[in-house]
This record gives sequence, C-alpha cells and structure tokens, in this order.
Amino acid sequence: MKKKSRRYNINNLEELHAMVNSLKAEHQVKGDLLLEDSKSYLKQFTLGGLIKKYATPSAFLKIDDKLNISSSIMSMVLPFLMNTTLFKGSGFLTKTLVGLASNKVGKTLDAEHLSAIFNSVKSWFSTSKKKKEQNLPQYVDYGIPPDSETY
Repeated sequence: MKKKSRRYNINNLEELHAMVNSLKAEHQVKGDLLLEDSKSYLKQFTLGGLIKKYATPSAFLKIDDKLNISSSIMSMVLPFLMNTTLFKGSGFLTKTLVGLASNKVGKTLDAEHLSAIFNSVKSWFSTSKKKKEQNLPQYVDYGIPPDSETY
C-alpha cells in the first residue's frame, strides 16, 4: 500500500508556523472524532446495549409464544438468585420456601414483564442524570462587559 504524502509550498517562517498550527488543529479534531466514534462503537457491545438490542418483547415473543423460554429460565434462576443474595444466611426451611415461592413467580414472568421491568429500572437511572443536569445554576449575563470598572 502506497502512503500518500502531502506537498506544501512554504516560503517563510510565518507560513511554516501557520502550517504547523493548522496541522496540530487538524490532528486534534481527527483524534476527537476517532475517540467519539470508538466510544459509540464500543457502547453497542456493553451489557445494556446488548439487552436493549435483543431483549425486546418482540424478539422474545417470537420464540416465547411456543416455548415460553423466558419463564422457564426465570423459574430456575430466580430461586438461585434469591437464595444466594437476599437469604444467604437463612436456614434450610426458609431457603426451601423462598425457592418454591420464587419458582412460582418466575413461571409467571414472561418476556413482556421482563422487558417492562428492565425499562422501568433503566428509566430510574436515566431520569436521575437529567435532574442533576437541570439543577446546575445557569450563567446570567447582566450586560456588563468584563473590562468595565464595575467588575
């Protein structure tokens, strides 16, 4: 692959400094664009991006109408999750009762319920960020120039 080289017509020191500054600015702009593009590319491979892409009700319902995969998975995962996190130090009888109850709850959860739960939890976090941004004090311009004697 042949590397493309640039030819510049520089006649004096001022033109050289101007060209160096313009090349530095161009380098900075291209670096920022590359960073922004790479962040957006990597964002699609995060857990939230994958869930947003594949865990939609329509995607689950196509398979879920016949097989009911989501409720089967939740009926197995939910008892395990509850016993290992919330009821970690509980006795055998408590863990058994929690397992049976969460098994029944897991069977009733289908793709629409899971997607609604995920969207509601996601909205809690996204609205808190927006509220924090809105509460920042805004700069008020009173029309007094910074060079005036009233500063």
